[in-house]
Amino acid sequence: MKILVIDDEPGLRQTVSMVLSEEGYQVNAASDGEEGLVRAAEIEPDIILCDVRMPRLPGIEFLERYRASGGAALVIVMTAYGGTELAIEAMKKGAYDYLPKPFAADQLVLTLKKAQEREALRREVRRLRTEVRADRKFGEIIARAPAMTRALETASKVARHPSPVLVTGETGTGKELVARLIHRESERSDAPFLAINCGAIPENLLESELYGHVKGSFTGADRDKVGIFEEADGGTVFLDEIGDMPLSLQVKLLRTLQEGEVRRVGDARTRTVDVRVLSATNKNLEKEIKEESFRRDLFYRLAVVIIHLAPLRQRKEEIPPLIRHFVDRYSEKLDVDIQGVDADAMQLLQDYTWPGNVRELENTVERAIVLADGDRITAADLPEQIRSPVRAFDQPELLEDELSVKKHGAALERRLIKRALERTGGNKTRAAELLELSSRALLYKIRDYGLD
Repeated sequence: MKILVIDDEPGLRQTVSMVLSEEGYQVNAASDGEEGLVRAAEIEPDIILCDVRMPRLPGIEFLERYRASGGAALVIVMTAYGGTELAIEAMKKGAYDYLPKPFAADQLVLTLKKAQEREALRREVRRLRTEVRADRKFGEIIARAPAMTRALETASKVARHPSPVLVTGETGTGKELVARLIHRESERSDAPFLAINCGAIPENLLESELYGHVKGSFTGADRDKVGIFEEADGGTVFLDEIGDMPLSLQVKLLRTLQEGEVRRVGDARTRTVDVRVLSATNKNLEKEIKEESFRRDLFYRLAVVIIHLAPLRQRKEEIPPLIRHFVDRYSEKLDVDIQGVDADAMQLLQDYTWPGNVRELENTVERAIVLADGDRITAADLPEQIRSPVRAFDQPELLEDELSVKKHGAALERRLIKRALERTGGNKTRAAELLELSSRALLYKIRDYGLD
């Protein structure tokens, strides 16, 4: 903590500086109020000790000019015997406390400790107010980085309009949360919000999930089924991983967006629906368009507004508040008393690159809470890839006497899939998200590499 001592007595400046330096404070000094204003602007102290009676610029005038310039440090005035009235006047003008001269070293230190506690409390209140404002504005989404704040402000603005929105970003960045935010702040908030992952459902079932079917339209269709578009009538449909939607269904979706009509599988009749379509992808759809795996006309229909979510490694200032949020959530959910994260563990969590983004961070915090022995998460409670990020995994061994790039690529891919399955406890859906593969593609690769 930085302390500025302003007094015209050299002996007092030296004594006070020596006492406070021994207590661990960073001390600077000035010989009068004019010099004190200059030094305060240079070093931005946390606390100022200022004599009331000084030549050139007395203490009260210093205080007035310091506050007028925007100075926010706590000011403690020092006054000689008989100067109590001046000290009280200084406190009315914004001083925190006063010290009557002469004062003992322990009296000086005690006064500063009290001021330090007040300053720490004031900063904590300011931080909590900032977090409350942000959390109230964006619901469950914590935003501190400018890029994330801008993205969520855009989401709040576009929520009032019926335009389709495409949310882009890596797996685990919170794309569905943003879609839910848009729905919650829209005029459709009282109507259904239905989400479907286009990459997690086999192609032959996806059409039925979206549009429904009539009895007898295919083997196993033993009754009529209402699709998501009809169920969400008046509300919002969120199409996650839209880049994995088969081309045959893209044509049908385009018609739904253009005409507001749906047709169940096996039905000759069309039905009118009123839904807002939000979509998300971790793919580069413009690249997919060039490769003719995604329709350009559908892209323009879906992407009237594009909101991009930066990966967690580019907004690391959000890691500590996210950790606090997840610690509070899972401590309550798991009924355990975890107070927080110790310094070493927090440093490891901030240094890690988070390839799985916020979803991986949430998973890591929940796991650490389950494993923690005390009331704080320690480094020992974290996964090995966070405690020891540089591993042989990052530099896979070459296949002996084999120079084929294709074969080495397959070997690395197999190791990545195996690692993802281990990390997720065999959960293929979550493993596919970490690997940035569709669920169908992952199932094929698991079978091909003999990992099932």
